[in-house]
Amino acid sequence: IKGEDDALSDKHGCPAYVSPEILNTTGTYSGKSADVWSLGVMLYTLLVGRYPFHDSDPSTLFSKIRRGQFCIPDYVSPKARCLIRSLLRREPSERLTAPEILLHPWFEAVLEPGYADQDIGSSDQIVPEFHGDGDDMSSFFC
Repeated sequence: IKGEDDALSDKHGCPAYVSPEILNTTGTYSGKSADVWSLGVMLYTLLVGRYPFHDSDPSTLFSKIRRGQFCIPDYVSPKARCLIRSLLRREPSERLTAPEILLHPWFEAVLEPGYADQDIGSSDQIVPEFHGDGDDMSSFFC
């Protein structure tokens, strides 16, 4: 979507990733802000291993999403916690924009020279680099 007007009205998508404003709005909503919410759900799911909002009953799931209350486990780093909370804000106008997301401190470690040489204990939940041929992925997994 280019330009300032990113108003959407369609209501298609995966229930686990739907933003509160899509559930609460009968008219249009910001596609960009809704995508940022979905990005927050994806990041949470990658780092935690489950959805931030989950229920087998769709109406209960949507109720949880509307409330916007979720728990981040203690093992998630402070920078990652901050980013997730900045993406999963109930109010669309309070969520980070795409350029702001890229400037978030969680991404700083990746941009620092010599990051790959740092002690593994100081990693901030960054996906490790893969150095190998395309056929042998065994060294990538523990």
